[in-house]
Amino acid sequence: MDSVIKATKDKMQRRVEHLEDEFASIRAGRANPGVLDKVTVDYYGTPTPVKQVAAVSIAEARTLVIQPWDISLLKAIERAIQKSDVGINPQNDGKTIRMIFPPLTEERRKGIVKDINKMAEDSKVQIRNARRESNDKIKALKKAGTITEDDQKKGDKKVQELTDKFIKEIDAISAKKQKEIMAI
Repeated sequence: MDSVIKATKDKMQRRVEHLEDEFASIRAGRANPGVLDKVTVDYYGTPTPVKQVAAVSIAEARTLVIQPWDISLLKAIERAIQKSDVGINPQNDGKTIRMIFPPLTEERRKGIVKDINKMAEDSKVQIRNARRESNDKIKALKKAGTITEDDQKKGDKKVQELTDKFIKEIDAISAKKQKEIMAI
């Protein structure tokens, strides 16, 4: 039964980490290197993340600077950013690429907050699904005679405690991201 609970905890933790990664890639009106996480450039025939072929830094609050280690990649990086869904047009000065993030309108902020709420709710649903799967496994162990009814109740209680903990964590992460978006 402990292995079932540990597997459930790991699954829930991975979901929270995935949500944090999703939130990091949200363009929030200030420079954030996370927006380039899914952007890949063709590097000698291999699709390679921009962060692996260039130094990415924040020059000012709303300016991201990309300085490739191999200058010949400058045009390829610029094209990759333009083709991506980042929504910011890169500016190439011959040595570096600058991405200037425009300030967000109130309407756009509210849309982003709505997206954040949807992502958080999707994560909560996945956490609850993990709880259900775990409870089913514990019931199966009880039915097979591997554990007692008291052990089943203890297991169900532990799984519920994990579920509550991770849902609170998702709520906290979501609230923090919403506050960040609305404060810009």
